[in-house]
Amino acid sequence: MNKFNSQSLLMRFFRANGLESVAWSLRRLHCPVDDNSLVLEVGSGGNPYARANVLLDAYEETKERHWVPLKADRPMVLGFVEKLPFKSKAFDFVIASHVLEHSPQPEQFLAELQRVAKAGYIEVPDAFMERINPYTDHRLEITCRNEKLIIRKKPANIVEHETVELYEHRVKPFLTRELIPKRPFAFHVRYYWEDKIDFKVVNPETDATWEVKVGTTKSTEPMLGIKARIKTYLLDIARKVLSQGRRNSKIDLFSLLMCPTCSSESLTKINDDIKCNDCNSIYTVKNGIPSMYGLASLSSGKLVP
Repeated sequence: MNKFNSQSLLMRFFRANGLESVAWSLRRLHCPVDDNSLVLEVGSGGNPYARANVLLDAYEETKERHWVPLKADRPMVLGFVEKLPFKSKAFDFVIASHVLEHSPQPEQFLAELQRVAKAGYIEVPDAFMERINPYTDHRLEITCRNEKLIIRKKPANIVEHETVELYEHRVKPFLTRELIPKRPFAFHVRYYWEDKIDFKVVNPETDATWEVKVGTTKSTEPMLGIKARIKTYLLDIARKVLSQGRRNSKIDLFSLLMCPTCSSESLTKINDDIKCNDCNSIYTVKNGIPSMYGLASLSSGKLVP
């Protein structure tokens, strides 16, 4: 059990009145921690949680978030969750929303979350939705049973081709356009943890490092409808109002960092670089954003030294 409320009062109000889609949007403004807590968000992308103080993402641009521009409106670091460039217990709370399912190494991913934070929140598509509606770049199927994450590594993008074909033939339009938008909570896992993440990988022997064929050419972003644009605009305003902008601007990001290559906390700033005094690794800083890649590539699904 944990001490966190999974829904705000507004979320509960809208759900009680049959407006789950509104409550679902409001979840990104909900973070059940006190004002003094230092919050990290990993895989923050272009729509970070309002309450996050520090952001981390693996890529400046990627098709995995549909080329949505990276938002760096507070202290930001580039790096991999499987090798987080932060000191142990540097944060009170960590948010990992729609990022765990992309990792071929869930054990290492979750170990790093527990190492750098005292508690946190994980959100992913539920395993059932992933099984019938598989995403090209998702490597895991995840559900929750008795407050425990049950994780299955995918041996390929599509696990059951016949099931997916039957689903896409007739049911998919109804599910994706009508049912899921109205009942999003039923098709996603929202998991809060404190001190320890209780999880089980049911098939640890499975290799989930297959190549993701998502393309590398940036495409034109689709135009949002009027309702979507209004929702995005309102969420942007709410994020600015609810974020700790003044506090975030004063955070000493350098003091939170460690070398992801050798785990040393002995770092030195040298012009626009950060140097590890133990292994001599050099990390560049561009536009105030450190690129803390202790491992060279995740493009093949494998963490490569």
